[in-house]
Parts: sequence; C-alpha cells; structure tokens
Amino acid sequence: MNDGNLGVVFVSGASSGFGMRTTELLAGSGYRVVAAARRRDRLEDLCARNPALAVCPLEVDVRDREGLARSIHRLPADFRDVSAVINNAGLSKGFEPVQSGVWGNWHEMIETNVVGLLNVTELLLPRLVERGSGHVVNIGSIAGNYPYLGGNVYAATKAFVHQLTLNMRADLHGTGVRVSCIAPGKAETEFALVRHDGDHERARETYRGITPLDADDVAEAVAWCLSRPPRVNINMIEIMPTDQPFGLSFAPPRTEPAGTGKGTHL
Repeated sequence: MNDGNLGVVFVSGASSGFGMRTTELLAGSGYRVVAAARRRDRLEDLCARNPALAVCPLEVDVRDREGLARSIHRLPADFRDVSAVINNAGLSKGFEPVQSGVWGNWHEMIETNVVGLLNVTELLLPRLVERGSGHVVNIGSIAGNYPYLGGNVYAATKAFVHQLTLNMRADLHGTGVRVSCIAPGKAETEFALVRHDGDHERARETYRGITPLDADDVAEAVAWCLSRPPRVNINMIEIMPTDQPFGLSFAPPRTEPAGTGKGTHL
C-alpha cells in the first residue's frame, strides 16, 4: 500500500463518475483518500478493485449534516489530517422548463449541490485554515456559465458553486488555503442516467453523435490543480468536449471531402 505521503484528500460523491476516478487517481499518486458516498456496495467495490491504495471508504450522505459530522469525527487516525477537499457530490434531475418544474427534483438538487457542498465545507474547511495550508476543489459545470432549455435550477446550483468558489478565495486570502473550481461540459458518466431516472436509452441518446468527456478528464484536472506549487491558485478550469462549443449545443458533424469514400466522422 502507498504511504499517502502527499496528504489526505476528502472526496465526496466517490462511488461513481468523477469522484470515483478522482479517488483512484489521487490514491494511486500517493495521497490517502477519504472516499465519501451514500452507496456502501460501490465503495466496497472501489476498495476491492484497488487493494494497494490508501482509501478509507465513508458511507455518508452529504445532505445529512449531523451524520456527516459524526462520520468525519470517527475517521481513522491516518485519515484525519485532511489537507484537500474535493466537493464533487452532485446531481441533476429532470429537463422540465421552470414553469412546469417538479419541486421534488428542485429540492433534491438544491439539497445535494448546494447544502451538501456547504455541509462538507463547513466541517472541513476550518481544519485547513488551522493547519495554514490546503486546497478546496469544487466541481461545478458549464451549466453555471451558459443557459440551456431545461437547465434552470440545476444550472442555478452550479452558478452558486462557481460564485461561492470566488468568494471563498476572497475570504481565505492570507490563510494559505487555495480554492479552485472545475466546470466540465458534457461527460459520459452515470450523471445522465440519474437525470433521466434510470432510462438507459434516453441517457445514451445524450451522447449520440459526439465524443464526450470522460471521468478521467476531470480527475486529471483535479490532480493538476492540487499539484501546482503553493504560489499558484487555479481559480477556474472550464473543460468541454471538442464537439461541444457552448451549453448543450453541438457542432455539426465533420464531413470528409467528396470522393474519399468516407462518411461523417465524430
């Protein structure tokens, strides 16, 4: 097992997608990682696949502040000195326009994307300030920057993440704690499946005709932010597929020159 000499990183939403790959990449690079998520079976699978890595599974729901506080308090000694926090847990539900939105979907997004992030931040950020160093990386979305039909409340929660990141930078000036935000575009993870309530066909349609980002693209961006020297703070990284110029719009298929015998290529 690696000795985790790069420090301890807390990753929320670690059971799939960006969080899972970030956990694996950082742990493989020499960090000790607290992998926090709701799904115990997924966390167990993560650890079983990576027996040589220093990963502490933490079954917890970031929306439950009291439960989160208890879980953090009970962390094993080797995982208590958290030096970096990756606020990744988040979701999107539904594509309805705001005038016919579903309150339950709105509430779940706000509780996870906003309240959950604040719960983790409230409980762990003072530790970083006390130690005089550390890094918080918040996972936002291009939805926080560019509007699209049906984005409404989800996009608003991600705009909150982006603006909170900038204000954290201002508040943390002089503490030695850095703050970054990564805003991915369309990426192929379980995210679309959750948004479409488990409808695999509709989720697959989300990526039809394009080459989306994958979880590694975001995990590598997180690792790069953490690896910068202390004098460098990465405020924002916006990552999109080449096929996605802005929002949820896409470039037309690229067509080979006439006479090549080839069709469109994406």
